[in-house]
Amino acid sequence: MAKDRPSRADFATFRPMQTRWMDNDIYGHMNNVVHYSLFDTAVNGWLMDQGLLDPTISESYGLVVETGCTYHAQLRYPEPVHAGLRISQIGKSSVRFEIGLFADGENLAAANGFFIHVYVNRESQRPVPVEGARRTAFETLVM
Repeated sequence: MAKDRPSRADFATFRPMQTRWMDNDIYGHMNNVVHYSLFDTAVNGWLMDQGLLDPTISESYGLVVETGCTYHAQLRYPEPVHAGLRISQIGKSSVRFEIGLFADGENLAAANGFFIHVYVNRESQRPVPVEGARRTAFETLVM
């Protein structure tokens, strides 16, 4: 993802998120590690809503192999956050999710980042192809 500050128009879908009291740090804004937690919650929530992930029984799932975040503006409790999702690349066994975190009512992202998932078999932990319903669902987020 470029270092440019993305807007809401740059994302395919949004998930509402609520900040929590414990998310603020001593400086009065959301601690940087919380951004990653929101990324993870947004991506996995979308996967579960699409029927692509059941954390306890899915035969395969995505392991995060790389992640990053660029911060543009402060977020803080108690403001709601909207997580924009898109996919920039689908590989043979991997996918790059890109996420923008937007303060309520703001058009520009307060932070944006990415997760690269490599899909693996639960038992063998070896990569598996991204295909079928998973690939079809991922293609709806490609921008």
